[in-house]
Amino acid sequence: MGASVSIVNLVDVEPIELPLGSWSRMVVKGEQSSLGYSVFTPGTELTPVCHETEEFAYVVSGTGELRLDDGTVPFREGDALHIPAGLWHAVANTGEEDVIMVFGFPHPDYPPTERR
Repeated sequence: MGASVSIVNLVDVEPIELPLGSWSRMVVKGEQSSLGYSVFTPGTELTPVCHETEEFAYVVSGTGELRLDDGTVPFREGDALHIPAGLWHAVANTGEEDVIMVFGFPHPDYPPTERR
């Protein structure tokens, strides 16, 4: 039969701890792509990053903004984001509730990333 389906439950993946009790998990890692899940608590602002690959994200809940070198891009529940490769960006939760975000990369794990 060849290939098989992988199922990974969120709680079975160790979290990557972020500021203010926020966290992220790389949930599924495939041969050519990966999928993650993040929770950003109110007031969280991440350090700017720049990925070697593009990134896609879907905002499950909450409001915030993506902080870029030349401005900000607000987002809210239901928004899908495309972040081009090589673009410096930082997630900031500007709302009163957790921002929950599902994200993915065309890379088999978290891609090579620069941090400021």
